[in-house]
Amino acid sequence: MTKYAIIGNGGFGTAIALVLRDQGIDTVQWGHDAHYVDRVLSKRENVKYLPGVTLPKDYAITSDAEEAVRGAAVIVNAVPTQHVRSVFEAIAPHVKARVPLLSLSKGIEVTTLMRPSQVLRDLLPSSSVAVLSGPSHAEEIARKMPATVVIGGHSHLLARKLQNALSTERFRVYTNTDPIGVELAGALKNIIAIAAGICDGLGFGDNTKAALVTRGLVEVTRLAKRLGARERTFAGLAGMGDLIATAFSSHGRNRAVGEKVGKGLALKKILADLDGVAEGVATTRSTLALARRHRVDMPIVREVHDILFEGKDPQDALTALMTRSTKTEI
Repeated sequence: MTKYAIIGNGGFGTAIALVLRDQGIDTVQWGHDAHYVDRVLSKRENVKYLPGVTLPKDYAITSDAEEAVRGAAVIVNAVPTQHVRSVFEAIAPHVKARVPLLSLSKGIEVTTLMRPSQVLRDLLPSSSVAVLSGPSHAEEIARKMPATVVIGGHSHLLARKLQNALSTERFRVYTNTDPIGVELAGALKNIIAIAAGICDGLGFGDNTKAALVTRGLVEVTRLAKRLGARERTFAGLAGMGDLIATAFSSHGRNRAVGEKVGKGLALKKILADLDGVAEGVATTRSTLALARRHRVDMPIVREVHDILFEGKDPQDALTALMTRSTKTEI
C-alpha cells in the first residue's frame, strides 16, 4: 500500500490523515512531543487541537520522525510555517530522494520571506512540492462535513495523484497550475481575517466587515501578482473561498485573535492562551516586509501590523483607512 507521512500533529494534519485513511491509504502522523503523542494514543483523540473527534483504534501516530517517513511515498507538511525549516532540517536526512511533498502550511517565513514550499525545496531539492489550500476548517473536515479545496502544483502528474488520493464524497479536490497563487492566497488571507476579527471586537456591522474583506482581497491579490501569481486564483477557492471561511467563522484562530485585540486585550496574552498557532500574526510582519520590498501598497496590512506590533489604537487605524485619498475602485 502507498504510505503517506503527515508531519505535524495539529488539527488540520489530523483531519487530512483521517481523509486519507478513509481512502484506504496507509497513513502515519508525526508529532514532536512524545508525551502529547502518547496522550493522543491513550485518549484516541487529538485533545488539544481537534477535540471531540474520536480517532480509529489503529490510528498511527509517532514521535519518531525516522519511523514516520520510512517508506513514505508522499510526505505531507502540516507544520506551522515558522517551524517548517527547523522540523524539516531534522527530518531531511531520513527522507529518500525525490519523495513528493504536499504542503498544508499557510504563512510566510519571517526570517527569509519565503513561502513554505520554497523552504521545503531549499531543504529537499530533489522533491516535487504541491500545496493545498481553500476553505477547510479541520473541525468540519474531521466530522465529514462537505468541503472543497484546491491543490496547486507545477507538476500536473503530482497534483492529479494527490487529487485522486484525497477526493471523497465529502472532500472534493480541484487542481490548479498556479502554486504560487494558491500558497500566497492561503497565507495572506489570515491577515485580513485578523482585521475582520478586529472589526468584530469593535462591534462594527456587516457593512464594515464586507468592505474590509473585499478591499483586503484586492490588496493581497496586488502583492501576489507582483510575486508571480495569477489574479484569477484569488477569485477561487484558495483566495475568496478561504478568505470568507476564515474571516467569518467561529473556528478561525486568526479572526478570534483579531476579535480579542479589538476588545482591547494584549496580543502577548492572547497568543499565550491560544491552543494552536494563528499564522496570520507572524505573516503580517513578513507580508509588510514583502510589500515594502516590492513597492506594493497594502494599507489594510499596514494598519493591522501597526495595531499588532506598534500599539496603534484600532479606532485610529480605521480612521486612517477611511480618510485615505479618494480614488476609483478599479
